[in-house]
Amino acid sequence: MTKKAAVATSIDYQSGFANHFASEAEPDTLPVGQNSPQAVAHGLYAEQLSGTSFMTSRAENQRSWLYRIRPSVIHGAYVQRSHPFFLGRPFKATATPEQLRWSPIDIPDEPLDFLDGVVTMAGNGDFASIRGCAVHIYRANRSMEKRFFLNADGEMLLVPELGGLHLRTEFGTMGVSPGEIAVLPTGVKFQVHLTEKSARGYILENYGPPLRLPELGPIGANGLANPRDFLIPKASYEEKSGDFELWTKLQGSFFSAKLNHSPLDVVAWHGNYAPYKYDLSRFQVINTVSFDHCDPSIYTVLTSPSEYPGLANVDFVIFPPRWAVAEHTFRPAYFHRNCMSEYMGLISGAYEAKEGGFVCGGGSLHNRMSAHGPDSQAYEKAIKAKLTPLKIEETMAFMFESSLVFQPTTFALTTSHRQSDYRDCWQGLKANFKGPKSV
Repeated sequence: MTKKAAVATSIDYQSGFANHFASEAEPDTLPVGQNSPQAVAHGLYAEQLSGTSFMTSRAENQRSWLYRIRPSVIHGAYVQRSHPFFLGRPFKATATPEQLRWSPIDIPDEPLDFLDGVVTMAGNGDFASIRGCAVHIYRANRSMEKRFFLNADGEMLLVPELGGLHLRTEFGTMGVSPGEIAVLPTGVKFQVHLTEKSARGYILENYGPPLRLPELGPIGANGLANPRDFLIPKASYEEKSGDFELWTKLQGSFFSAKLNHSPLDVVAWHGNYAPYKYDLSRFQVINTVSFDHCDPSIYTVLTSPSEYPGLANVDFVIFPPRWAVAEHTFRPAYFHRNCMSEYMGLISGAYEAKEGGFVCGGGSLHNRMSAHGPDSQAYEKAIKAKLTPLKIEETMAFMFESSLVFQPTTFALTTSHRQSDYRDCWQGLKANFKGPKSV
């Protein structure tokens, strides 16, 4: 039985990144001067959600205080569940140096909500060691109505490619569409509603330190993603009774518990551990205005650091619309072998280094030291192009780049969506050497 409808029906935000925020859906809810008074206003319960250990340095400590109608401990017994395609490490398949590429994974006709439709493509590291990540594809043709999800293994970076989402979280609601991203921190309960008939996109599940803005170094104070462009939801809540279910992922396994109420009952909150979204069109591109071009690290939106300075656990990198003006320079992405491993996806348009095969909703994986670069057609076009200023438009590609090797899943290696002829795109590259004849 519904006791009270949702207080906020519209979506509202506050801006900023990694700061301390406060939001209340009812006036005079947040306590003044302390976090957990003897009695919270309106008969609410105080509950802290910690995203880092208590002893983490003040500069990196992340936590929020939630003032909710019922504490999170009120739920039924957990029952272990299974998911056929949303997998945790270790996978049965072996990591490979083979260049891999996939066409978009279909959205089937049978009903699928966001959680049903997740398919794991690859992963590395380990949940317990707080190191590594996994890459998934989500597909959905219906909203989550009676169940909610909590990921205890890592935070989830969502990259929509088709269709918009309403992310209903404990902190409030966020709308996210293709061209935007959203991050759901570890341990936050949420539910996904569709804004269109169907939806598809990519998920980076980060087991390592929380994603943060990269250091700017010689770039200076401004550039790349600016903190003020990140949006955090304002508090909204629902007091709703009924038959609900909370699914939890822990160490790669799934469990569900019955609820007799909606867990989205946080009336107010304050802290610096909260979901957020970002419009990729706000990214301030830094690029060359002379010759050659900079490494793709200049396109880093967010990074999860590792124990080694400068070596990322995983980076989220984008290739947005921009001007190409370099003189006497091979402008597309150069031929490359990397100590990092790269999973690429395409949100919209085309990618300049691939003339075909790499399409929206698809992906590619180039593991540590696997050679890759522009295909034959892109190469021939680039070496003959007139190097006048050119605006690269109507495109948005991205990369999940990790210092650990990605292990693909059995599904990723055996699905009909895998392009078994991917290597053929380079076989037209010929030896054009015209050096002096040997004596």
